[in-house]
Amino acid sequence: MGLGGIGIWQLLIVLVIVIMLFGTKRLKGLGTDLGDAIKGFRKTMDNDEKAAFEEQQGQTITVQARKLEEPARKS
Repeated sequence: MGLGGIGIWQLLIVLVIVIMLFGTKRLKGLGTDLGDAIKGFRKTMDNDEKAAFEEQQGQTITVQARKLEEPARKS
């Protein structure tokens, strides 16, 4: 048994039909486009995480500076 009751032979037949319909060049192009899209998504997510981390660091420094200034004001 394969995926959800589909055997290896059924998968091979479907693969052959897909290759016959679309051709290897078109499938290769689709795979390349999908890979580029995933890379772009990961790069964007990494940039967003870095920006959020840098923003948090900046806020921490500001909060720490306020904590140091407040006791001086009270005295």
